[in-house]
Amino acid sequence: QVQLVESGGGLVQAGGSLRLSCAASGSIFSINAMGWYRQAPGKQRELVATITNSGYTNYAWSVKGRFTLSRDNAKNTVYLQMNSLKPEDTAVYYCNADWGATTPSRSWGQGTQVTVSS
Repeated sequence: QVQLVESGGGLVQAGGSLRLSCAASGSIFSINAMGWYRQAPGKQRELVATITNSGYTNYAWSVKGRFTLSRDNAKNTVYLQMNSLKPEDTAVYYCNADWGATTPSRSWGQGTQVTVSS
């Protein structure tokens, strides 16, 4: 099992910045990739960004150039730096981890609210 604890988030004005953190514990050596999803009210959960063990990153087109996902392997933590925030970035952000060598599994964090005011 992999457990995820998120931190960061909050209220920021448009054009501002926030950083989200997600710390993993448990079966961390079985993690293949980590990332962030978000869900706005009345919308489906959508991919924001992911990073693999090899460091390959993938971003949603809506955040490319504004968000940066990085990882600190020593701390088993990933960071989502969000710059030039827009009101449409307002959502609950969820950290996730894909893990398992033989049986693929996915864990989710509890979610953290990001609100961008105009």
